[in-house]
Amino acid sequence: MTGMRIAGGLLAVATLAAATACTASDQPARAKTPAAAVTSKHPSETVKPLHQQALPNVKGKTFTSMVVDFPPKARAVPHRHGQAFVYAYVLEGTVRSQLAGKPVRTYRQGENWVERPGAHHVLTENTSRTERAKLLVVYVSNTGDKLKVDDPRS
Repeated sequence: MTGMRIAGGLLAVATLAAATACTASDQPARAKTPAAAVTSKHPSETVKPLHQQALPNVKGKTFTSMVVDFPPKARAVPHRHGQAFVYAYVLEGTVRSQLAGKPVRTYRQGENWVERPGAHHVLTENTSRTERAKLLVVYVSNTGDKLKVDDPRS
């Protein structure tokens, strides 16, 4: 069953990537998501943009992929991804995640989840005190929209 889940996750990413295949004249753009550090007792995640391209067959939509790296004990600030559809796949480690109104879930290497447009991500953290966790995150967003908007601090 786990093998099918991994294969399904990889198939979904491959399908999205194939849908955005570059022509010879296209150049991949860098994703524009800030990786600002959070001042708290927990370290913050860092973001490595992989690919960003307007979808050639869906006017006004952009495909973006990135690797999000959570050092041990790292926690993301609660946030939203605007009207983007988000797919997250755990490349390594273990991540605890919660969307508003949903139960807390723990995802291990090879597992994945999706976030519907407008979802409020209230918890994302590396559960380990010693090992990193990494996610492959894929967005299908409105062209020009910010991909991550942190909640205001109170």
